[in-house]
Amino acid sequence: MQWLVPVGGRRRPGVVFGLLAAAAGAVVLLGDWKSAAALAVLVPAGLALLALTELPWGAVLAAAVAAAGAVLVSRPEVTMRELAVVVAAVLVLGPLAVALIRRRTGPPLIAAGVMVALICLIRPSATGYAAGAFLTAAGLLVAARGRWRIGAAVAIVALLAAGLVVRATDPHPGAFYAAPKDRPAGHGVLVRSEPLTRGLPAGAHAWRILYTTTREDGSATVASAVVVAANAAPAGPRPVVVWAHGATGITPGCAPSLGPDPVGVDSIPDVAQALAAGWVVIAPDYSGLGTSGPHPFLIGLGEARSLLDAVLAAGGLGGLVLGGKTLVWGHSQGGNAALWSGIIAPSYAPAAGLAGVAALAPGSGLPELAELWGDGVYAAYLIEAYSETYPDVHFDSYVRATARVPVRELAGRCLDDVSGLSRLLGGRSIWSAPPGTGPFGDRLRQNVPDRPIGVPVLIGQGAADTTVPATVQDAYVRMECATGTRVDYRTYPGRDHVGIFTGDSPLLPELMQWSRDRFTGKQAHTTCG
Repeated sequence: MQWLVPVGGRRRPGVVFGLLAAAAGAVVLLGDWKSAAALAVLVPAGLALLALTELPWGAVLAAAVAAAGAVLVSRPEVTMRELAVVVAAVLVLGPLAVALIRRRTGPPLIAAGVMVALICLIRPSATGYAAGAFLTAAGLLVAARGRWRIGAAVAIVALLAAGLVVRATDPHPGAFYAAPKDRPAGHGVLVRSEPLTRGLPAGAHAWRILYTTTREDGSATVASAVVVAANAAPAGPRPVVVWAHGATGITPGCAPSLGPDPVGVDSIPDVAQALAAGWVVIAPDYSGLGTSGPHPFLIGLGEARSLLDAVLAAGGLGGLVLGGKTLVWGHSQGGNAALWSGIIAPSYAPAAGLAGVAALAPGSGLPELAELWGDGVYAAYLIEAYSETYPDVHFDSYVRATARVPVRELAGRCLDDVSGLSRLLGGRSIWSAPPGTGPFGDRLRQNVPDRPIGVPVLIGQGAADTTVPATVQDAYVRMECATGTRVDYRTYPGRDHVGIFTGDSPLLPELMQWSRDRFTGKQAHTTCG
């Protein structure tokens, strides 16, 4: 592909731009970018650098490619398909332009460009990987003339292998999570199940289940969960504990049931003790994790419905008899979901038999938390989820222009894969308008669980928590007590957001005792008033 090869006295610029293009390709390939907006910056930049290896006329093509990238990024909702079309057009039209201007081309690289273009058009989701591999290979081949060819070939193979490893280790949902064509009517209906053996506590057996539930707007969808029970538990009806997990991400690949430890001690507090007590533990993913999105991150009804429907669906498993009482334990995002399950259970799923809610550092005062989280990944999850769920919440109306690309990239990542990427925000708040104002603020207030809850509520809060500060929780508890809810509010000095339920936290034995009291019908203590 002659437009990729420096000619005559322009060898040095070709080497420099070729190496820069290869570097851009490596960033795209190895970074495994999730956001179309991020790729709309990186891929056109790499293609423009590649075009600059053929000076002077290549500068015209580089400018055209850069302009196309700028147009893509300026779109409020750039998609992978739009990016794929632009990349494919560049890879096909670029060589044709060379053929017309210079009357010669490089057939092998032309063929490679056409193949990459076809991959992008056939499978837009693979655009980043395909374009990154092409940029890396083409850039190194441009730079590595003569004696460098062997080294370039080795580098290309190493980078491609590394990219494959990165992609292979990133969890992706399989066929189990796909909604059936003929979805059963109603919510809380078991769709399919299969045994699960990964990461189980000793003496336990488990299933992974798919079931029907409903979104925030009432539309039907499916969700997944893990159900675990002790082998030695009695055959009769068993009480149920539902674990509502904290934030893991908002894309399907971030489902806890896809991870290596879906129901182990590192995932669910006191799971071994709960199983030893004869309780069945159900750990839902929520809709949009594992299954197709959008995921209702800190959107009360969408989260809570998937929790309660998991209980109803688990009752359809053969060989497992559930008792008449259920508790919901939840942490952070899951604490918000747990509180909402207490609000809606009587009308939405009375058969679940909800007997109590334990919310650990729950995401309660959402407008205040959105402002507090403005320089991190939780803000990215929040605005992306709300703008996908609510038509009146517009992403660009609240996120400053220079933060939009990294925010979309962060929103596409699972929580355990964002530590380095968080630096893309530069420590600055993402907000261009206060999140507590306008439609976004209205929706945040709508999802504060501030309505009466008819079952006992335990709220545990770490005094050293900086993610959900105690001051925010104190205000929420006062508000909830005013509704008549019986809240038992306990604070723990020195405990932060995660430490509230891990290690030797004093909350853990108290949570177990509180749960035993709920299952036996003991009068609940309250700190209200």
